Amino acid sequence: MRVFVYIAYKGTNFHGWQIQENAISVQQVITDSLHVLLKNENVAIVGSGRTDTGVHAKEQVFHVDIPDETKLDKLKYQLNGILPETIVVNKITEVISEAHARFDAVSRSYEYHLLTQKSPFGREENYYCPILLDFAVMNKAAAFLLGTHDFQSFSKVKTEVNNFVCTVTRAEWNITANKAVFHITANRFLRGMVRAIVGTLLMVGEGKIAPEEVKKILDKKNRGEAGRAVPPQGLYLCKVEYPEKIIKPHE
Repeated sequence: MRVFVYIAYKGTNFHGWQIQENAISVQQVITDSLHVLLKNENVAIVGSGRTDTGVHAKEQVFHVDIPDETKLDKLKYQLNGILPETIVVNKITEVISEAHARFDAVSRSYEYHLLTQKSPFGREENYYCPILLDFAVMNKAAAFLLGTHDFQSFSKVKTEVNNFVCTVTRAEWNITANKAVFHITANRFLRGMVRAIVGTLLMVGEGKIAPEEVKKILDKKNRGEAGRAVPPQGLYLCKVEYPEKIIKPHE
């Protein structure tokens, strides 16, 4: 049977999600654990998307085919027993045999966590910005991201995609006493997109560019027009949404 496995992980000590030579990845660690538990070296997992080195996930989803007789609660318990503390399995759900963790996702949500006051804590899970920022104008700028646009200006240059068009349904900063969190939801994301967007919004918050410049940057479709990519440790994949029809109902 095919299942979706919902996990969370701290990405600090992983070289991203995707399996690669001579580096430890989240996908590799989980795959190795499944090989042990299922006694099958051919088990392969497919994630909803890949996160880069140092990026975290509150909710990442992958699909995997397992024996029909597998008890899902037991598998969850066993996985959590052998996985490192930095990876946690939160849920395992049976899906239809054609379900695909990447291609069937209808939306994804990310957060970028920014410390606005210096602290000795949380530097692996947040990015500290020592500069005073105007979050009101940053939210004005973020509003230009809403809707369907070509996001080539916010994509890594060397990436294999058919197009750069994404539909953003949420883009806003929430601010507390010593922290700010940027929330963004879209039907798809390009490589490096969120970190480049945040870097550009920081330029707005510092007064280096006006909020309206974000629209002009989008229109130019040139990565060189946008701001620098902010560091990875503040970025979290938070939610992956799927249509109900691919979830297999309990009998």
